[in-house]
This record gives sequence, C-alpha cells and structure tokens, in this order.
Amino acid sequence: MRYGFVIDHDRCIGCHACTLACKEEHNVPVGVFRTWVKYIEKGAFPHSSRNFGVMRCNHCDDAPCVEICPTSALFRRDDGIVDFDNSRCIGCKSCMQACPYDALYLDPNTHTAAKCNFCAHRIELNLEPACVIVCPTRAIIAGDIDDAEGEIGQIIATRKLAARKPQKGTRPKLFYAGIEGDLLQPLMLESQPTHMFAEHHPDANLRTNGARLKTRRSNPGAARVVYDVAHPQPWGSIPAFYLWTKSIAAGALIVVALLLGFSGAPGIMPGGRFLFAIMAPAAALLLTAITTVLLIADLHRPERFYYILLKPNPRSWLVVGTWILIVYSILAALWLGFGIASNHAVPLPIIAAASFAGAASAGYSAFLFAQAKGRDLWQSPLFLWHLLVQAIVAGAAIVILMSALDGYPHVADAVDGGRGIILQSNIILLAALIISTLMVMAELTLTPFSADVDYAAELILRGSLRNKFWFGVIGIGTIASTGVLAYLLAAHSISVPLEVLAALLSLAGLLIFEKVWIDAGQAPPLS
Repeated sequence: MRYGFVIDHDRCIGCHACTLACKEEHNVPVGVFRTWVKYIEKGAFPHSSRNFGVMRCNHCDDAPCVEICPTSALFRRDDGIVDFDNSRCIGCKSCMQACPYDALYLDPNTHTAAKCNFCAHRIELNLEPACVIVCPTRAIIAGDIDDAEGEIGQIIATRKLAARKPQKGTRPKLFYAGIEGDLLQPLMLESQPTHMFAEHHPDANLRTNGARLKTRRSNPGAARVVYDVAHPQPWGSIPAFYLWTKSIAAGALIVVALLLGFSGAPGIMPGGRFLFAIMAPAAALLLTAITTVLLIADLHRPERFYYILLKPNPRSWLVVGTWILIVYSILAALWLGFGIASNHAVPLPIIAAASFAGAASAGYSAFLFAQAKGRDLWQSPLFLWHLLVQAIVAGAAIVILMSALDGYPHVADAVDGGRGIILQSNIILLAALIISTLMVMAELTLTPFSADVDYAAELILRGSLRNKFWFGVIGIGTIASTGVLAYLLAAHSISVPLEVLAALLSLAGLLIFEKVWIDAGQAPPLS
C-alpha cells in the first residue's frame, strides 16, 4: 500500500478550498501553508490565459527530508505517507533545504517544521483527507496507487500524468493531469514585483534583485507568477559563520601537521612547542566550541539540541558531523594536554589522528549539503575538495596570526634554523588560495548539470551577488592576499604587518565566499 495524490487541473478552478480546508483541519497559522494554489498567466492581452497549480508535499518514496532529519522527526510510514513528529524536531531547517518542492515550512507557533501529512489521522479512520472532501470539482483524488482497481490506480494507468522534478530521484507520489508545463518548472516563470492581492518586497528573495539574468525571460508573453505564497530562505548568515569557524578550527591542526611533515620532525620540537603544542590545539578547541554555539544558535528549538545525540538518525550528516566534531575535540584536547604536561614531543599518533579528524570536520559538510537535494548548486562534486582546501587556507592564516602573537624570532628557531615555519606557512597559504580560487571558478563556469546551477552561478558572477564575489572573494580574499604573499616570498623577507594583513584578507575572503555560496544556493525557486 502506498498512498498518493492525483490532481486534475482540467477540473481545478483555483478556488483555494483545499488550502482553507487544510488550514482549518490542522490549525495552520497565518502566513504558512501545507497546500497552496499558485497562479500564473501567459500571453498578452487580449490573448492571455490563467493557469493554476496546486502545490504540496509529494510524499516521496525516497524522501530526502527523512534522510537529512537529524532526529527522525520526519519518517515514512508503512502506507507510504511521509509524516512528522514535532515533539522531536529541533528546528534545524535542513528538511526545508532537502525538499525539492518547497513543501516544508517552519511553524511560527511551535518553531518546528511542518507539512502536509496526508491527513494521516483521517486515513486511520478510513476518511479521506480534508482537501479531497472539500474540493467542489473533485479535482483532488487520493488513494492507494498500488491498487490497480481503485480510482486513483485507474487514473494513473489510463491518463497522461506529470510529476514535479522526477530527475531528483525522490520517487514522488503526487501526480498532475492537465497541468500547464511551466508550473512544473519554476525557472520558466517570471517573478513580479506585485501580485494579485499583495506587493512583493524586493529583499524577500535574491532572484528579484540585481541585473536580469540570462536564465530569465523578458518577453511580455512569458509565463509570469501572479499569485503565490512566500518562500523565505531557510538559512541566513549563521550557517556561513559556522562553516567559516569550522574551517579555521579544522585547518589549524591540519596545517601544523603539514608543517611538521615538511620539517621532517617526528613530533613537536621544543623551540616551537608553545605555538604547535599549545596555541594550535587551543585555537582548534576554541573555534570548534564557537562552531557548536553557532550551530545551536541557528536552531529554532535550541533547548532540544541534545536530541541529536539522544534521538539520532544515523543517516543524517548532521548527526555524523556532530560525532566527528566530538572526536576532533577530544583529539585536540589530548594534543593540548600533552603539550601542557610534557616537555617532549606530542606523540605522532595523536598528531596524525587529529589532523585526519580535522579533515573529516572540514569535509563532512559536503555530504550534508549533498543531502540538501533541493539546492542544486550544493551538489557540486568539487565541494568536498573545496572544503578541504578552504580548511588549509584558514589553517595557514591562523598559524600566521598565532605566530605573530607568539613572537616571530622565537618561532623561527623551531624549524630550519631560521624562518622555516614562517616561509612554509606563507607558501601553504599562497598555494591553497590559488587552488581554492581555481576550484571556485571551475564550479561556477563549467557546464552546469541543471538550470538551477546555471541560475545560481549567474547570480554570483553577474547578478546581485557579483559585488560580494568579485570584490570580496576575488579582490580581497585572493588577489590582495596572494599579492602580499608573493611579494614577501619574492623578497625572501618576513614582515609581521604584511603577513598578518595577508592572513586577515584571506580569512575575510573566505567568510564572504561562505555567505555568497549559502545565498546563491537558496536563490533558485523550488516551486
């Protein structure tokens, strides 16, 4: 048994009865919707037409929201209904990023996620969903799609039907008959500054700002949205900040391990022990703690953060990432403990294990973002390697800053009998910045695998995010910082102010990039 919907748009009159019935049945607050009707218009007066699209959860057989939910608050029942338990929800909004259909919202009263649950409480009483019984034209048909003799089974077998985004591999169980094709492809639609009954605030979504992108059509007869509900970006600035702090935390010990490897030393040598054995692990612990605080602060139910440990969904990379951060923190604490308690080298196994855990800490976000199937930009196959390179950028920068705090003459005696650590840190930072920039440009300019990726890339390169990208990421974070580093290396000199400047510029560029990447990924419309 697998429950599903067929919505017949040859019958639909766009009356919103299904929306109102759903709100009444589930006490859905004002401003959010479990089911809604979208209006578009095509053509130019007097040869124009209006079309409707009923949007809601697709109750996917392979639901990405279920996979990414860290506390199993979302789950697929045996009858195929994707249901939720808001008593387990921590309000992380990851499910909203995973859903390709904009089906989830954040309830302003409970501060937890919610969506259509097929009126499961009515199904259990052998009643039809509220939207079905209220539809005046019988445009909504619900039932067991595996029952070939039932009404919905016969419709599926005999009529030409369409589904939203089948290429996502979610196996949706919401089918449309007679729907206008543009309604299934959001990027085919032009957004409008005003709607039928409301004005659209220009900052509500990035796709209304900046220069017109090549993915948008400007002819007056194009399909255009005239009525829709709000779909704000789930993630704001906090995720960009914790990606940044996590890169610094992970990179600190990775770069120290690289420096020790370049020096040929079996462990941390006495001359640089304060920097390598105390400052570096302490910085890793501090930045990991800040990352954790930011992660909790971004939850809409932060008092439930411990559910990730007590009620975990092991398939979610939010949970796996939490375990990785815990392991990394333990290893960094052991490193720091050896550094404080012993005048001898920190054991090589601790250094190797901590640097490997640091790489895992930096890289697990790529797998988490890959679970956000609604956001095509974040599915880049280069993203894992890009995160690792970013961690090396951040780690080299923080080592340079810590070296300045520790005092260059003292640190310089640790390796190579002079300025080895300093020069090697500069080389690592310069190389990592160049590789990182090449990866960014490859991600944005190579042939995209979807229109959404093309749209997001256009937004970064030529749209409303172009100033942040070209001036912040490329200008400040790459050109300025690499220019300073190249000058120092060419002159074979060490300058505390210039090296600190290069490190700060690279960290600033990295932070701006994280913000640009988060915003651009959420910009393409999902519904």
